[in-house]
This record gives sequence, C-alpha cells and structure tokens, in this order.
Amino acid sequence: MQYTNEELKEKIIDLKTKLDVTVVAHFYQRDEVFDIADITGDSLELATRTRDDDAEFVLFCGVGFMGQSVKVLSPKKRVVMPKIACCAMAKMIDAIYFDESIAFMEENGISKDNILPITYINSNADVKAKVGEMGGLVCTSSNAKFIISDALKVGKKILFVPDRCLGQNIANQMGLKSMVIGDGANPQDNDIICYDGFCSVHQLFSLEDIGFYRKKFPGILIAVHPECDPKICDASDFVGSTSQLIKYIKELPLEQKIAVGTEFNMVNRLRTKNTYILSSTKPECPTMNETTLEDVYVTLKAIEDLKPINEIHIDESTQKWAKIALERMLAL
Repeated sequence: MQYTNEELKEKIIDLKTKLDVTVVAHFYQRDEVFDIADITGDSLELATRTRDDDAEFVLFCGVGFMGQSVKVLSPKKRVVMPKIACCAMAKMIDAIYFDESIAFMEENGISKDNILPITYINSNADVKAKVGEMGGLVCTSSNAKFIISDALKVGKKILFVPDRCLGQNIANQMGLKSMVIGDGANPQDNDIICYDGFCSVHQLFSLEDIGFYRKKFPGILIAVHPECDPKICDASDFVGSTSQLIKYIKELPLEQKIAVGTEFNMVNRLRTKNTYILSSTKPECPTMNETTLEDVYVTLKAIEDLKPINEIHIDESTQKWAKIALERMLAL
C-alpha cells in the first residue's frame, strides 16, 4: 500500500512514541526526512549527541560512515539506517589504499615512524582504525586547522586522507607546503601529503559561478565549504564547515545577498531571502538523498516487529582503533 508523505509522517510519529529509538538526520537530508528527526546536525555532532542519548536504538539518516561513527563512539547502542548509503569520498579510500599511501611515503625516504596520519571524519571505520593504530587521529572540517596545528608539534610528516581539497585549503591557510599523492611532487619537500580524494558535490562550484554572481549583484558575499577546490576557496569571502556556514549566514543582515557553495538541501532551508546557490547545476548529494520517509517508516516498523534491518556492526579490532582515533580528536 502506498502512503502519502503526510500519512507516513503520522505513522512515523506514532512509532517513535512507542519505541525506544532516537531518529537523527544530517543537514544534507531531504526536508521531509530532516523535519521528522529528533536530533539534527553535522556528522560529528550527531555522533556525540547520540552518545549522550538514552535510547536503545539510533535510527540514523545519512551515509554509512556516519552511522559507523555513532557505533564506534557508542558500541552498546543499536544503530540502524534506513539506507546504508555510500559517501563517494569515503569510498575513495580503504585500508589497502591507506597502506599504499604509507608505502609511497616510505619509498620516498620517509620512515613510517615519521608519519602522522590524520583522517577526515568522512572516512569508513577501517581507515579510522588504520589511522588510530599509527598514533593518528580524526578531524572535521571545522576543527581541521586546530588538529593539524597540534599535530605539527610532534615534527612528523602529515598524511591527510581522504580529502585533498580540505588538506590543501588548511595548508594554504597556515602557510604550509602541501602536495597530492600522484602529482609528481616529492613528499620530503612538503608538510602535508594529501590523498587524492574529493567530494563530487563540492567540485561543482566554479570560478565562473563566482564571477557571475559578483557581476550580477555587486557587494554579494561568497561563502563555501572547505571541501571545495582551493581556487574556489581563495576567491570566496568566507570558508567554513557546515555548522560554521550556518552560523555565518544566520548572523548576516537579511538585506545582505550571499551565494553559498555547499549541498543544496542545507542551503535551501537556511533563509528564504537574498540567498543563492553558487552553481548552475543543483549541488544535491545523491547518496544523502537516497533516504525517504518510506524508508524511515519501514526501518521503524522493523524495530517494532523485533526484526531490525540495516544494523551497523563493526568488528572488535576496528571498533577499538577507530574509537581511539576519534577520542584523540575529542580529547583535544
């Protein structure tokens, strides 16, 4: 039987009142899914806030690595996902590719003992575990500069995975030298060695888009996410994480025009006036948008029927080291 969105919302609300479950949703989710969540936020915020929640089940609306982060930080919780959607960036690196990156640095005269790996939170648990085992830690787009600044104190070369853009943008902000594995540069000549991963959505923004808006609306501000290409960030007025972008834009006068370079759903619900998408193409994350209200309902119904679906499980070793990598960040 097909239900309308309004009917699904009613059924979801009814099930939430009956079940020991907290529904959480990332900022990039569809509006109708975002609206029925008990907790909303970016990936780390959701992982830390659910850790303090008392419900047995966490129903996570997002992509796979985010559900894993909840499970890593709260191993006793039962984490289920309406769709275990794949983050394209997270899929670009796994434990094998990580080992190959370490081998590349060793082949270029940098011993493994002299490498400190840092992984962006947009990575799967196996990569976080590899990083944790090597004494490294996790970062987010909002704390990457702080994490890297602290990491540099130990005097090691930093391997930054998987997002080359975030790594390069932070290096540029700090006046550090960076390279991307495969670009022909020598890692010994650089402070930060970046893995060649990226976010396909944040690659949609161009200098032409910025030029278009600056010409059409003199005085407009350009605000972008640090997953954008460095040349886009360099040409913008503000660069910040999802939560930083939200704060920056909400504090602007309503008459101030702004064009924003990040995922469509988040920008679209920020404010209704003088806010523009910095792209001629709709920058909508396809995997974030896989989750529907029907998926949420089906997942809740499965919990009610005592047959949970799409439950996140992580092996003991991966759980241990991934948690260490995350907790090193949280300790800082």
